[in-house]
Amino acid sequence: MLVKLLSGDKPNSVVLTIILLIILVCLALAPFLFPGVRSLETAARICIFIVLVASYDLLLGYTGIVSFAHTMFFGLGAYGVALASDHLGRGFGPLLLGTTLGALAAGVLAVLIGLFSLRVRAIFFAMITLAVASAVAVLVSQFSTITGGEDGLNYSIPRALTPAFRLGEIAGVKINGKILNYYLIFFCSGALFLLLLRIVNSPFGRVLEAIRENEFRAEAIGYKVVWYRTAATCLSAAVAALAGSLFAIWLRYVGPDTTLSFEIMLDILLMVVIGGMGTMYGAVIGATIFVLAQNYLQNLMGVAEEATANLPLLPHFLDPDRWLMWLGVLFILSVYFFPTGIVGRLRAGRQG
Repeated sequence: MLVKLLSGDKPNSVVLTIILLIILVCLALAPFLFPGVRSLETAARICIFIVLVASYDLLLGYTGIVSFAHTMFFGLGAYGVALASDHLGRGFGPLLLGTTLGALAAGVLAVLIGLFSLRVRAIFFAMITLAVASAVAVLVSQFSTITGGEDGLNYSIPRALTPAFRLGEIAGVKINGKILNYYLIFFCSGALFLLLLRIVNSPFGRVLEAIRENEFRAEAIGYKVVWYRTAATCLSAAVAALAGSLFAIWLRYVGPDTTLSFEIMLDILLMVVIGGMGTMYGAVIGATIFVLAQNYLQNLMGVAEEATANLPLLPHFLDPDRWLMWLGVLFILSVYFFPTGIVGRLRAGRQG
């Protein structure tokens, strides 16, 4: 049953299997293992970014397409939920409608971009997606009467998904709507991840890998390369939009900086590289490590600074304000020691 859920794509490494199981258990039991608002916020972001990174890896790792428009699709899903909730009021109906329309809008836009751009060379396609994403971000910022502009949108979600809704107590943890909201994010993210895992291990996914390896050979044996690339772009965009919808449901706020920022695009690229391109499990590892580093590296550096206060120079390097520098160092080291990503290295070690 487990192999069927994993679509036959087993981790193929004892260490990787243990790491993935630890992540799964920690996320599944996060409200009980790590009480507190910040830890729950971190766990929810990990779930959402696992889906977002996996959807981007469908493009970059499995199809060989470099796109800088992924946060645009992420933002379309988030704004779909925000606008539906803002205009139709709180309720599960507006959430479902906004999620559906956001995914459809992302899919249609991805098809248009793909059909008109995927015939050009990779670098030109990347530049086109960057231009389109930048244009959408500018439009969202300027149409303040609709999107809230730079201030973004605040909106209400069903009371059952807010802290005001209380159910009782389990194992010493007070169960409220926020925890229900978290498990909505967790199970939806899990379903989307398994869907992507099924796609990349299907005949369609094998064709995408063949196109990545040699598009001319794939076209010579009868596959319509542009059609397959467009389909992959559409699927990736739709799943990214669904991840954006989950993010909007969790955050109850959307704005250009939280969903459309180019910094998020860079973060996605880093997560893919750290985890390993061309493997869905890399999205799990990369997103978990990166989100944890973003949220806790500064705190760890503060503890390290206090512990080394009596040593010369070292406390200055461990200043919490320099956490971004050390995050960059960690990324460089991960690329140096794990050129194929953490998952690629673990699987290669097992084969060796």
